[in-house]
Amino acid sequence: MIHQKAWLLAAALTLSLAVNVARADAEFVPGEYVVKLKNPKTIGALDNIEIKLNAKVVRRVSEASGALLVKRPLIETLSSGLKTLKENPLVEVVEPNYIYRINRLPNDPDLTQLWGLLNVGQAIGSQKGVEGIDIDAEAAWDIQTGSKDIVVAVIDTGVDYTNQDLAPNIWVNEAEANGEAGVDDDGNGFIDDVHGYDFANNDGDPLDDQGHGSHCSGTIGARGDDGFGIVGVNWQVSIMGVKFLTASGSGTLADAVSSIDYATAMGVDIMSNSWGGGGYSEQLADAIQRASDKGILFIAAAGNDGTNNDNSAHYPSNYEMSNVLSVAAINNRGDLAYFSNYGRETVDIAAPGVDVYSTTPDGYKSWSGTSMATPHVSGVAALMLAQEPNLSPEQVIERLIATAQPLAALRNRLVSSGFVNAYHALTNTPPPRDPNDPSGWKSAPHDLSTPHPYENGTALSFEVSVPGAKKFAVYFSKFNTERNYDFVVFKNEAGDEIGRWSGNHDESFSPAVSGEKMIIELKSDKSVNQYGFDITGVAFE
Repeated sequence: MIHQKAWLLAAALTLSLAVNVARADAEFVPGEYVVKLKNPKTIGALDNIEIKLNAKVVRRVSEASGALLVKRPLIETLSSGLKTLKENPLVEVVEPNYIYRINRLPNDPDLTQLWGLLNVGQAIGSQKGVEGIDIDAEAAWDIQTGSKDIVVAVIDTGVDYTNQDLAPNIWVNEAEANGEAGVDDDGNGFIDDVHGYDFANNDGDPLDDQGHGSHCSGTIGARGDDGFGIVGVNWQVSIMGVKFLTASGSGTLADAVSSIDYATAMGVDIMSNSWGGGGYSEQLADAIQRASDKGILFIAAAGNDGTNNDNSAHYPSNYEMSNVLSVAAINNRGDLAYFSNYGRETVDIAAPGVDVYSTTPDGYKSWSGTSMATPHVSGVAALMLAQEPNLSPEQVIERLIATAQPLAALRNRLVSSGFVNAYHALTNTPPPRDPNDPSGWKSAPHDLSTPHPYENGTALSFEVSVPGAKKFAVYFSKFNTERNYDFVVFKNEAGDEIGRWSGNHDESFSPAVSGEKMIIELKSDKSVNQYGFDITGVAFE
């Protein structure tokens, strides 16, 4: 979720050799550590382990991880606690119990258009869309509408399995559903996990108490062709609720590892992960690798900081396992969302992630974030597996990237330079080039710059004219504004907004405008400024 900074406890580690180095701004649960033992068999008697570790054992993280969640005194510094535990001869890895957060931005709850599935140019709020900026669901549904045999674990805040649009597509553990209450009927170590499991509260009921997981689930698989509500990318699919994020939208490393190991043990096909935060965790990486070893695809949100993941890693989307696919967000005009992280080497593909309408426990709402983009890709991957069940995670990822619809706005910002296309993914055919890509148009020099740096509290307006042009775009050799606070707005001659940028957009073409004139406005708040921009050319048809 995009939200204000949470001023929670954070610290930088100074021990570069003894422990994994944590990000300086990574959130964690004070006094809690996830400890992987060199020999998990020593877990046996917890009382004895507590004495040997000199720490209170909260619980076992998962059988597969061989890890324990432990507590040490709150008065102790993070570096001291890590050092003490790492020096214990029983310990192989020790990490803070990192906090992860959902990647959603709440927005106008009354928007109802599913533009991400079918964009005919309809307006979303005040912004008119561009026809065809969607995942091409209509064409894809002529080929495949999904299968209940494909299980997608939504690792999140849970899922509202009572929602009329979701209930028909909720995964059911038949042994538990037809068994005895309070008994582990299937012998998997979890009691009454009929629709998944709640690791945040340690019980078998993953009912959503926040809404985020249900919203993601609706995009993946709200029941289709039933004359009710909305439709997901899949008309039929099996959605498993794996809850580790609380009602506040946050969760811990220990519960994340438990969730991934549970979904792996239950044999899901895809894990959809619209959350992130914390620093690099060897134990989280190991859990994702265990999923990879079982042939499970791990799709993750790239994050909502508006930053380059090549330079500042975002986890879990930045883990380099072969089953991990990282997802950015675009709006209904095909622009990279202002909040979306990106990365030419680390973020693979984009999907609709602005004003996405989907299911929530109290009905339907429109939310934005890479959280909302991720389930679009998870949904398309599920369609692919319904069509070709033997595809490996690596084959799915390779095809999704190869068949992504190119967008000029995404060139050199994502591995694929495009956004997910369900039809081309199902047919394994190359998509057409972006008709609004200025790189193939005629070009001419044009020099225009803001002051460097621009002033705080400023409102600048520029007009660029290209006589005789049917459409054109300007080229920024340098572009940098205060991310998420200072914006450059692009308008056509009539004054209609065609796009807005914030942050870094060096060496990029602007959105294309129809006609001979473009209005460019820079609006800054009253604090913190940046370089501004330099325009060095135009491209036109």
